[in-house]
Amino acid sequence: MIKIGVLGAGGRMGQAIIAEVQAAADTWLAGGVERAQHPLVGREIGEGQVVGANAAPLARKADVLIDFSTPDALDEHLRAAEEARTAILVGTTGLLPAHHARLDRAAQQIPVLQAANTSLGVTLLAALVEQAARALDAKWDIEIAELHHRHKVDAPSGTALYLGEAAARGRGAPLESLRLPAHCGHSGVRRAGGIGFASLRGGSAAGEHKVIFATEGERLEFAHVAEGRELFAHGAVTAARWLAGQKPGRYQMADMLGLQAQASLVRQAGNLTGP
Repeated sequence: MIKIGVLGAGGRMGQAIIAEVQAAADTWLAGGVERAQHPLVGREIGEGQVVGANAAPLARKADVLIDFSTPDALDEHLRAAEEARTAILVGTTGLLPAHHARLDRAAQQIPVLQAANTSLGVTLLAALVEQAARALDAKWDIEIAELHHRHKVDAPSGTALYLGEAAARGRGAPLESLRLPAHCGHSGVRRAGGIGFASLRGGSAAGEHKVIFATEGERLEFAHVAEGRELFAHGAVTAARWLAGQKPGRYQMADMLGLQAQASLVRQAGNLTGP
């Protein structure tokens, strides 16, 4: 039985993860944490567990923490996980370079899996996008379009940037050097080899992403549509099961699915030459 603690228990994703943990036969809800002012603090969330405002006690009870809270809470949550030697999965979006540096430091002591998107389908999509970008040259323009609900504050979404990074890896350059400015007004001629983004916000859309490879006379499109938050919760809990048995280090969803190893083998095979 894997004991899972949920950080950001009052949010939409936190609630979905709690339901997923409670429904599974091999996981047990160790508890939940929210910011001190949240109305859920002090209330039961099932199995006699009360939502607290301090991550440290929960980290000591859990095998894995799943964090879908806010970037400004990350340092406190990582510190609690480090002190308890508890693995942590971070699904919080909007992270800055300083947050990633902090995750790297934590990964020296505990297993850390950071994911812009915990969907198993999106993880596979990113691998396909990277492969396509590696195979197709700069004459193929890359555009990434995403649609989310009206309450989402970061744009482009973390998933869109994740897909952009996959495309940039395929092109052998950092995303910062390939990312195009927003197409607005008189934007001029599109730079060859660049990666563009378009963000839409409205309604209750859980998340839709499309990666478009377009060249003269043809177009290739990869798409993923999330029909509810349950799929992200399922992916997060699936990854938490896997993470509980790992050594300290920095992991991705692709590691859990074995996609990193497969990609390495594909690249090695592509570099082989015959006798």
